[in-house]
Amino acid sequence: MRSLALILSIALAAPAFAGSEPSRLTAAARDQVGVTVTYDPAYVALEFPGGDLPRDRGVCTDVVIRALRDGWGVDLQLAVNRDMKTDFAAYPALWGLTHPDRNIDHRRVPNLQTLFARIGAEVPLEEGPAPYLPGDIISWKLPGNLDHIGIVSDRRTDAGVPLILHNIGAGAKEEDILFAYPMTGHYRIGKAEADRLKALQ
Repeated sequence: MRSLALILSIALAAPAFAGSEPSRLTAAARDQVGVTVTYDPAYVALEFPGGDLPRDRGVCTDVVIRALRDGWGVDLQLAVNRDMKTDFAAYPALWGLTHPDRNIDHRRVPNLQTLFARIGAEVPLEEGPAPYLPGDIISWKLPGNLDHIGIVSDRRTDAGVPLILHNIGAGAKEEDILFAYPMTGHYRIGKAEADRLKALQ
């Protein structure tokens, strides 16, 4: 297993992101609409690697996990687990854990935010809709201090605001919520970033 520092030293020389590539995530997220119909935050013992709940259920992170698995062949369960084993202290200490938990770590928004930032996928938060491209991953802070995450659609409102593919409580949906809550992160996974994630596996 290569270290994250070595992966970045090699991969940061890769070609710049091509705007059409992250649409794989939009398509893979949209495929979940009508399939994932239940919001289910229960802790579940998963197979490893490649573990998943039944696809009729899940939480917001599962939309992202499944989209990256289907769209880019990335196993976030494995990538998060391997990176946490390499540098556990780099990840948020919010749950009282002293070691990685492969069943749940990748299903927590702050951990995904940390991983995406560590592989160089973070992009600046912006006020207007133009910088948000199909396939971009956005995180928010919901009322009650709850973290949320979703994927930018290639469809827009009449006002030109991109829709979001996410699961906020009623299964996977495509909705106008981009500016509904305070944003906490903006990430872009193209081929270079997907390759960095795969290198962790």
